[in-house]
Amino acid sequence: MSASVCLRGWAPPERGPPRRGMAAQRAPESVYNLLPRLEERPVKPPRYVSTFRPSVKCETEKSKAQWKTMGPAKVEVPSPKNFLQKHSKEPKLPERKKEQDSRKMPTLSVPRKTDHPLMGIQSKKNFINANAVAAIMGLAKKPQPVYVDRRQGDKHLLETSGLVPKYVKKKDYGIIPKYVTQRDEEIKRAQKEHEAYILESLKKRAMKRLSDEERNSVLQGLKKNWEEVHHEFQGLSVDIDTIPKKMHKEKLESQMKQLEHDIDVIEKHKVIYIANE
Repeated sequence: MSASVCLRGWAPPERGPPRRGMAAQRAPESVYNLLPRLEERPVKPPRYVSTFRPSVKCETEKSKAQWKTMGPAKVEVPSPKNFLQKHSKEPKLPERKKEQDSRKMPTLSVPRKTDHPLMGIQSKKNFINANAVAAIMGLAKKPQPVYVDRRQGDKHLLETSGLVPKYVKKKDYGIIPKYVTQRDEEIKRAQKEHEAYILESLKKRAMKRLSDEERNSVLQGLKKNWEEVHHEFQGLSVDIDTIPKKMHKEKLESQMKQLEHDIDVIEKHKVIYIANE
């Protein structure tokens, strides 16, 4: 016990300032430093290895295999005969096939050298009389319709000018197209559906009229409620000196006013309608 007390109260003697490097080499003086300690070195975690390492390594070896030596890999030298020629890179059309069977020589309208005309044939037709009869019996030639844009201008065909009403003479002129009639029918059908929906919604939201019996029963119920509230109001204390008493009195007064207003409205109007929710 005495030894332990001496050790606890013991302090090293005062010395001068330590030299440079001495404080770093010497450990702090303590009883716990008398016994040697084992140095605990931190355990390093296992090194991280990517799962894609073998695939990446294989790819790099493939790409670098041709460049392991100086310069590119040895390949076959191109032949000097295969030099680049003019128009060699242009697209070439396939060769045209000779279609001798499909092509036949057209028949000549010119008489051949060996052909001889028929000689000695005479016609007894009177061409002068025939031409006169054709001119007399034939229809007169109608003049071609033209138009002139100005007094001394050139003549132009009237048919291609756009002034002739050709569209009016078509068979389907004035007939309403089918798509127009279909569209009108769809519009009418949509309008009818919309009107039916509006009528149905109005019927749902139509107001219901109260019968005389229901009106009298509602009026009697309001009067009964007013009497109950008035009886409770009459039973209040004379001295209203606290806030809850004041609030209760105000509440009863507001209920009585509302009931009086409802009773007055029902008594004035004999016909009452209620809106359906």
